[in-house]
Amino acid sequence: MLNDRDTNDERPVHVITGATGGVGSELCGRLLEGGARVAMVARDEGRVTALAERLGGRAFVAEGTSPESLGRCFHEIKEHYGRIDGTANCIGSLLLKPAHLTTDAEWDATMTANLGSAFATVKAAVAAMGRAGGSIVLVSSAAARLGLANHEAIAAAKAGVIGLTLSAAATYASRGIRVNCVAPGLVRTPMTARITANDAGVRSSEAMHALGRLGEPGDVAAAIAWLLGSRSGWVTGQVLGVDGGLATVRTRGKN
Repeated sequence: MLNDRDTNDERPVHVITGATGGVGSELCGRLLEGGARVAMVARDEGRVTALAERLGGRAFVAEGTSPESLGRCFHEIKEHYGRIDGTANCIGSLLLKPAHLTTDAEWDATMTANLGSAFATVKAAVAAMGRAGGSIVLVSSAAARLGLANHEAIAAAKAGVIGLTLSAAATYASRGIRVNCVAPGLVRTPMTARITANDAGVRSSEAMHALGRLGEPGDVAAAIAWLLGSRSGWVTGQVLGVDGGLATVRTRGKN
């Protein structure tokens, strides 16, 4: 591995929170293959260290839902690399329950994991980026853009991510910081294994997506990587649906 601490190195530096998840780990690998230096952030030291050793990035440990913990981590990352060019928050959870069966603890946990981690990432990233510019990418959900039964808590949290994206894009545009988010449909990851392990559940979910298949981590990672990079340099305040058409397209059958 090349010395990733060289502050004269022109390769971009990207910070991925929730790096050990299905999409996060795929994104880290994709960015590294593209020549970037990648700071992988997660709360489980063993898992993030193993990921960094396997892919060739560098591991950092922080509680991604805590602005204080993440702020210290971003400061450490900037001290290490000399700058931060892009940040993506891949922390999240999935709760499928109607409102009347959702406990207060489940509501709090869902909001913290999804909206809380997004806010903490924005707060830490903009402090570290300063006025040097950069890109922040958050993860919402197709569930925040259409009504899906039994998604009340997760839809509310992910809708909050969209609101956060739009407001932060406006606030930090003058600093040259772009803020966007992706809104995936159902993606095959360890987090969704309870759904994707069931053939009937898979068939039902596939039928809801206009393209007739579930998403793969690479589908979402590719979109995030594009939003992090310079080729999307005139894109900010956008919600990019990476959902097989789930939120916007309805088909009446094959032509």
